Order: sequence, then C-alpha cells, then structure tokens
Amino acid sequence: MQKDLSLFEWKKIRKIYDEKSEKWYFSVIDIVWALTEQYDYTKSRKYWNKLAERLRDEWSEVVTNCHHLKMLAQDWKMRLTDVADIETLLRIIQTVPSKKAEPIKLWLARVGYERMQEITDPEKSIDRARENWIKAWRSEKWITQRMSWQETRNKLTDYWSENGVEKWDEFAILTNIIHSEWAGLSVSEHKKLKNLKSQNLRDHMTEAELIFTALAELSTRQIAESSLAKWLDENKIPAKKWWQIAKNARKELESKTWKSVITWENFLRSWEKKKLK
Repeated sequence: MQKDLSLFEWKKIRKIYDEKSEKWYFSVIDIVWALTEQYDYTKSRKYWNKLAERLRDEWSEVVTNCHHLKMLAQDWKMRLTDVADIETLLRIIQTVPSKKAEPIKLWLARVGYERMQEITDPEKSIDRARENWIKAWRSEKWITQRMSWQETRNKLTDYWSENGVEKWDEFAILTNIIHSEWAGLSVSEHKKLKNLKSQNLRDHMTEAELIFTALAELSTRQIAESSLAKWLDENKIPAKKWWQIAKNARKELESKTWKSVITWENFLRSWEKKKLK
C-alpha cells in the first residue's frame, strides 16, 4: 500500500492506496474534521465516535465497512485509525449536516481520478505538489528546497526498504533519531515549538531547517551504504553516529549569524490569510 496526504481546503487528509483493489482508503476522522470545520482535531474524533455509535445502533453497515489501518498520528507514531473507501465515505458524508458535503464529494471523486493519472504519469504528482505549495504561499526558493529534500529523503527510505527496515513504524523511529541528534530536539518537540498539531513538520520548516534536515539524512544514507547497514538496529548506528556532520554545520552557522536554525516559525498564518481571500 502507498501512504500519502492530500489537501482539502488546507486540511490534510491521510489516505492509503491499495494497489490490489485499486482503491483509495481515507482517514474517516480527517474527513469528519473537514466536514465539521472544527479547529480542534480532538473534537472531530469525539464527533466520529458518537456518530459511529449511533450508526451501530441503527444497524447501519457503514461502520462495519470501515477498516482499521495504521496511519501516522499527531504524535509521529503509527496508530490504528478508521479508514474507508470512497463509496463508504459518501454514505458517512450523508449523515453529517455540513455545507462542505458537496465540495468533499467532488474532491473525493477528483482524488480517485488524479491517482489514475499519476500511475500512468508520475510527473503529475510532482506538479500537483508544487501547485499546492504555491497555493499555500510558498516561495519558489522554498519549493525548490522542499522538493530537493524530498529526493534526498526518498533515497534514504529506498535504502532502508531494500535493507530490511520495515515501513512505517521503523521509518519513524530512525527519522526521529536523525532529527533528535542534529537538531537537539525530537520531531514531536520541534512540532510543539512550531505550534503544529496534525500538520507535516517539513511543510512548515524554514529553508535553513530543510537544508540541515537534508544534510543529516544524506550523511546517514551514505554512511549506511558504506557500512552495508541492514535491519533496524544496524541502521540506528549511522542515524546516531553521524549526526555531528549536520549538527556541527548548524552550530557553525549559528555562531556566525547569531541566529538559531531551529525556529518556532511556521506557515499557519499565511494559510489562514489565503483562506480569507
């Protein structure tokens, strides 16, 4: 299965594509979050729990048709969450009074169509990501750096996949080790500093943060390749040992600029401004 994220009016919807059934499965809570227009993600979870309970009492098959799959949660851990295909989601949407119902139905249909386009032409997914970042008021310079980091990241995860590291739990473990070592704080701590909740940390990194994250992951991959590291435990060694390359570079820059590379800055305010336009 391929795991991914999509944007619906600036809200991130987690999704998984099943190659065998050729279906997208979406996080039900994320869809309810978009439907109810809640700012607090926890309230959306409670809303879905109550709705699911009512549907069960009505002997509805909607809840039964939902699956439980692991997705990346707000605490950067893989946790089981309710997911559903488009057909089941459409039935759930009908039970929620919301002015967003029709826009979300159209969005779901478009996501399915876009996925088929991306299978035949992968470049379309890259173009679509660039379009989303432009809509979120990112500069061309930032977008170039973000896409460059993604290429570095993909090479690292490809190495892990080919050498016995299991997606996604172990990926998250190694990623957190790398981040903690070079940045001096964990992924969750960095997100807390930036006041992020369900948002992707890297989508809210500054240009400098992206550069140093890429340097840390590039160093990790090259050392892992040279040492032929396999499985989770062996890959923890380059993830921990070679943090000095990125950390020393960060400290050197900070000593020259008198400015911390790690920052509380995020793009949340620009997103809100864009939504009001």
